Amino acid sequence: MSVRQAEIFEEQEEYQKAYEEYLNAYSSNPKDLNVLERLGHNALLLGKKEDAAKFYNEMLQLDATNVMVYEELMNIYIQTDKYKYYICRGNLHSVQQQYEHAINDYKKALNHTQEDGDIMNTRFVLATLYEQRGENLKAIDEYLKLLNYENVDEVVYVKLANVYMKDSMIPSAIETLERAISKGHNSDNIKENLANLYIKEGLNDKALEITNNELTEIKCLLGLERFNDAKSKLDELSDKYSQNPTYLSLAAEYYFATGDFDKALEYVDKFDNIQQNSPLTYQMRALIYESKDDSYRAHVNWAKYNILRGNKDIAINEYLNAYQVKNDDATMISSLATLLEDSGDKNHAMEMYERLVQLDDTDKIALQKLAEFRESIGDYKTQADYLEKLVEIDKRNFQLILKLAQLYERLKNKPDAVAYYKKYLSIAPINEETEKIKIKLDTLENTAMEEDEGLVGAIMKIFSKR
Repeated sequence: MSVRQAEIFEEQEEYQKAYEEYLNAYSSNPKDLNVLERLGHNALLLGKKEDAAKFYNEMLQLDATNVMVYEELMNIYIQTDKYKYYICRGNLHSVQQQYEHAINDYKKALNHTQEDGDIMNTRFVLATLYEQRGENLKAIDEYLKLLNYENVDEVVYVKLANVYMKDSMIPSAIETLERAISKGHNSDNIKENLANLYIKEGLNDKALEITNNELTEIKCLLGLERFNDAKSKLDELSDKYSQNPTYLSLAAEYYFATGDFDKALEYVDKFDNIQQNSPLTYQMRALIYESKDDSYRAHVNWAKYNILRGNKDIAINEYLNAYQVKNDDATMISSLATLLEDSGDKNHAMEMYERLVQLDDTDKIALQKLAEFRESIGDYKTQADYLEKLVEIDKRNFQLILKLAQLYERLKNKPDAVAYYKKYLSIAPINEETEKIKIKLDTLENTAMEEDEGLVGAIMKIFSKR
């Protein structure tokens, strides 16, 4: 009842009584956003700015994107606490995705505080914002400033190392995490991040010394070419990690390194069943097929790998290399045609679609693509040929039949136009459109016309006369 009673008091402008009733409701449910908002509002009306700020900040703990709350807090803090005012304004701009304004606000906040905790929190937010904007050097500068303070959270070291990694500054990332350990941050998170960096730099012996992860240990053993030890560890953990993609990729790596390529492929397939469509799957397969001297499959898998990595030009080149080796794989050719079309190379794409039709003259997608292309360049006779093949496949597609009839009429091929209009009328549902076609057909049958060969045909006639 207290909320309803509080609302009544508000309507009667008895704000102190309303405030007390809302406090009763708050004691029962301190996470009710409506109650918190009304408490903040009534506290302001009563001049209780500190209480209002308390309730509004509690609202932000539950809803960090509430624009109204930030605005109310800014109004409270503008005269009393400039640091908090600029922090609220920065948070508001962040919520509104106005990151440049937010950065300026956080910088201004730094000028209004001497508290280490405030400074550290603000610099951390600034570093994160710089990361979001891709300004990695500025982010690095902020993280480095944070490391000058005592009791820095280990997340700062990890995030700084990650920024270094974005700019391929691996030695700096390693130095950062080594520094974290020297400062007493000896957690598994720090050690595993450092171990992975050591592995990237080929320092497998160092990684092996600090890792507590069984799978990372196997990775190190493989890197050190201690294959017998790696195999023993793989066998020991096979039941525990039989469905773990990292384990399966390591098993594949072991068999690849020891020359058992068929067994390596077996584990790649197991990996793919769990981690579907991963670039790593295609990279591993490509490397294995290269070692098996199967250049076709190697090129195809490098193409798929590069597609997933967003390198479409490289993928096209790999597919073209595969096509030179083997030109009768319809699945590969279809993928190549699609890529070529997406890249804007229409003519080359159509060559691939024509090859698909040679391999399978019932390929509806290829026939449709070729028909559309021929229409776009004014080669209506060839377009009609492809549409004929589509109709043969899909004999009850009355819309396709109508399109073909209209095309033959455009080409002034009266017999075929009449035939296809009649076919359309025989299967299309009776409606306003079919009535129009009946009238058109009557007119067409009583009209003389000379066949038109279309734009391409006309051009070819001109050149044949020269």
